[in-house]
Amino acid sequence: MPNARQWSTARERARLYAALRGWFAQAGFLEVETPAMVPLPGLEPHIDPFPVKDRWLHTSPEYTMKRLLADPGCPPIFQLCKVYRDEPPSVTHNPEFTMLELYRPGASYEQVMRDTEGALSAAGGLFAKTPYERLTVRDAMLRHAGVDWQKHADAASFAKAANVRARDDDTWDDVFFRIFLDLVEPKLHEPTFIIEYPASMASLAKVKGDVAERVELYARGVELANGFSELNDAAEQRRRFEDEQRQRREAGRPAFPIDEKFLAAVGRMPQCTGIAIGVDRVLMLLTGAASIADVLLFPAAEFDA
Repeated sequence: MPNARQWSTARERARLYAALRGWFAQAGFLEVETPAMVPLPGLEPHIDPFPVKDRWLHTSPEYTMKRLLADPGCPPIFQLCKVYRDEPPSVTHNPEFTMLELYRPGASYEQVMRDTEGALSAAGGLFAKTPYERLTVRDAMLRHAGVDWQKHADAASFAKAANVRARDDDTWDDVFFRIFLDLVEPKLHEPTFIIEYPASMASLAKVKGDVAERVELYARGVELANGFSELNDAAEQRRRFEDEQRQRREAGRPAFPIDEKFLAAVGRMPQCTGIAIGVDRVLMLLTGAASIADVLLFPAAEFDA
């Protein structure tokens, strides 16, 4: 049964939801609700979905929300929902967790950073003071790891410059993430937007030169959000999906079919921006909780015991 601390956190969660919904209503966003069970899961190389009969529990509402964005009459939209990822529980992850996802047509990721600041500042606490710092990936790595990723084209020299370990089979991206996770992420204490990721890590973002219009929000060394100036080129999106299928096969994961309805929607979408925010992690930082399990009434471990 929940203890006194959990009840207190449940009240804080309710207050957080009310603050978020109040800000979005005032900012002209429409709250939407999309299915949690979908015919096809996403193709992200490192995310595994849960099967439910002939469907899948969504790992994000992104695909269905973007199908809404493809309608010319779609206003700015947001959704607070449960999402599901088949990964072991950890300090910052529960297989079932709450996501806040928002999209604004006719804008780029500079605007979604302002929207994120507005929504989270309404929650108060650590997030009250705005604007949050903005750092390019390049500047963050120079400041905290003393290495310039744009000057190292191969994994070995990149690792040597940052003084991190590298295996013979490491890719450039492997080294990048090791540097970022070990040397940069823990030092992002105050709320900070990290922007301009290497183009190879564009995911669903537009690319400009050798960088992607991608943004992540960090605080207290925890990744809280991931957003983009959204890609609306269906041919490029198909190429990226095919590459993600290849990566999944090479990693021994199922290479799911491409969601053709989503792909068609991408080609009809206007210029737009969006971001996904891990609400349970935000709540952890607002309450000072040591683990995501501490902000859930029924964490996964409750049922595994």
